[in-house]
Parts: sequence; structure tokens; C-alpha cells
Amino acid sequence: MSEPWLILETSGRVGRVGLVRDGGVVQSALLDETRRHARDLAPTIQSLLHREGLSPKDVHGVMVGIGPGSYTGLRVGVTSAKVFAYALGCRLVPVPTFRAIVERVPADRSAADVIGDALQGHVYVQRYVREKGGWAAADELRIEPVSRWVEHLPPGATVTGPGAGVYSGSIPARVERVPSDLWEPSVESVFAAGAGMAPLGRDELYRLEPLYLRGSSAEEKAKRDGNAPSGVPPG
Repeated sequence: MSEPWLILETSGRVGRVGLVRDGGVVQSALLDETRRHARDLAPTIQSLLHREGLSPKDVHGVMVGIGPGSYTGLRVGVTSAKVFAYALGCRLVPVPTFRAIVERVPADRSAADVIGDALQGHVYVQRYVREKGGWAAADELRIEPVSRWVEHLPPGATVTGPGAGVYSGSIPARVERVPSDLWEPSVESVFAAGAGMAPLGRDELYRLEPLYLRGSSAEEKAKRDGNAPSGVPPG
């Protein structure tokens, strides 16, 4: 991919924005967790483009992390990517966040479970295996109790993802853990994962939503209290 691509990843507390040219990341920036993604994303994108002497119309496409992760952060990132792609007529590639995380697993590992914190003793989890063409999902993304996930870990399992820190005490000592500095997606890993994915068609772009398996914290609380608004998906 020689054309410029914009990379957005806002699934975690720290958002990441990058610019790729000629197959490599040439500019990147972090959105600090103490600042709001919505407020800072547009000026950060503008600044990265300016440093490379580019205007928005020069961007060939956008790759965006779609989750799972922070409800608010994902909505900001995905909505921004959709608006950018729609307004400029450029390509949009949605990249599952766990797929980007597994790109950072060391080359000597042939399989890995990626986990995230789904709160209340539950994890988002998906297993990936390394095939000849790269990483492939071995099962569906799901939410389950951390105790059930641990119970079914195979011998020689490897674990990564932001949930590895949250549930460190629940992970057996026999399980290999990827180094902690590789638990989050990077601009480079989002691009590496997205490079092998097809961009969305125009109708698909309109329908794109973050990858949620449950609603926001407020929606979840409302459901527990018996006051769920209509249209809220089950957790």
C-alpha cells in the first residue's frame, strides 16, 4: 500500500492515531486517557497530515479499530472514521481490535487467547491460531466468566490483551503471557491486520457499528435495575 492511510484506534483509555505511507508508519500520536477522544481526534488528524504535507483529500483510506473496548471511545473512533470516509469518498477498513492485538504476539507462538475486561468477573475472549497466511480466528468472540475461560485453557496456552493485567491473579502460572507492553493494539498492528482485509462497500459503511457484545455501562445498569430503554441489545 503506497498511498496514505489514516489509522484510528480508540478502544482503550489511550487512543492512537497514525498515518501510513509506502507501507510504513510515518506519523503517530497518542490521545491521553485524561483527554477526550472526541475533542482531540480531529485536530490530531489534522496535525499528522500537516506534518506530511498532506490534505484530507490525499488520504486513500482509513483503518479503524472496532472493538471490543471502551463504549464511548469506540463510538468516537468509528463515527469519525465513517464521517471521514463518507465526506472524502475514501476507503474504510474496519479492524477487530483483538485481531490487531494478536499481531503483536511473538513469532515463536503458534496460538494465543486474547482477553479484555468485560467487568464483573467476565472476560471478552477469542482464540487465534497462526496459519501460513497469518493469524486466523479459531473461535467466535464471546463474553464468559473468567473462571470458565481459565478452566478450558489448553496445555501450553498463551494469553495476551488488556484483560491479562486485570485478571492476572486468575491466570495459572503454567500459562505463557505475552509481555505487558504488547497487550494493547498499536498503530502498526492495526495496519498489519487491516492490510489483508477488504474495504467496506458504500452500503456497508453506513451500517458499520463498533463491535459490542453488550451496551454501555449506563445501559447495563438500567437493565439490571429493570429500566432498560427500548432497543438496547442484551448483554
